[in-house]
Amino acid sequence: MPLTPNLRGALFMSLSMAGFTFNDIIIKFLSTGINMGQIIFLRGAVATVLIFLLARHRGALRPLRMLADRWVALRVVGEIGGTVTFIIALSHIPIATASAILQALPLAVTMGAALFLAEPVGWRRWLAILVGFAGVMIIVRPGTEAFSPYSLLVVGTVLFATLRDIATRKIHAAIPSLFLSTVTAAAVSISGLFIVAPLGGWRPVDAGQFGLVAAAGCLLLVGYQFIIMSMREGEISFVAPFRYTSFIWAVLLGYLVFGDVPDNWMIIGGFVVVGSGLYTLYREQVRQGQEIAARAPARPTP
Repeated sequence: MPLTPNLRGALFMSLSMAGFTFNDIIIKFLSTGINMGQIIFLRGAVATVLIFLLARHRGALRPLRMLADRWVALRVVGEIGGTVTFIIALSHIPIATASAILQALPLAVTMGAALFLAEPVGWRRWLAILVGFAGVMIIVRPGTEAFSPYSLLVVGTVLFATLRDIATRKIHAAIPSLFLSTVTAAAVSISGLFIVAPLGGWRPVDAGQFGLVAAAGCLLLVGYQFIIMSMREGEISFVAPFRYTSFIWAVLLGYLVFGDVPDNWMIIGGFVVVGSGLYTLYREQVRQGQEIAARAPARPTP
């Protein structure tokens, strides 16, 4: 029995989140033997080559002068900041904890769009955003023995990723996504070189380690490709909630690979954040439905 477009979209979104999470698992595994700056550089180099080849195959390459735009620059800054903060944090805290905090990203993007792009956000969604951020505080638990300052780096990742996503909305449609991704991946890769020395200097990389770094770069491409396919297959309202399967992947793989068992507070906080995000998606669909109904011509009365 063939899958419906919505179910295919949901499957593709789940596979995308799996790709990203497996990438994170590899990065965390390598962090004990390789400088994190090296990982960012090497993984970024592999990803850049792969995305460049895909962009060239699809005719998406453009002259670099098209990138002379402040929104492009802000997007690159957001991508670099998000990558560096997340990868450094990932080497010090459980992957499930990092993933749970990252689930606040849709809430942060909604808030940023309201504050900086003047997008309408009703009181229900503002309340959901506040509840979601309270969930993040439950996970981070500042002032307790369970608190790790590296958790705040993931909060920084959310802020940088919000900057990236808001800037992306403002970039001119004439700049192809693959071209933008190629340039961004190259910039992120180069940024890794600047933090190699502060993080302890370059260490020898053997063939096995480089193979894992290359696999992480391939998984990034898989994640990005499947997320595009998911949005093209199914309705966003149906597909988007499956983005939160990354939290399930992180808990499962963190336990299987590293033996990490999330405590009750982390699980509670994670579900508070995810629940708030799902409610925000629901209210966005309600708002869009109301706008469509308001624009529809009134039926003549018989």
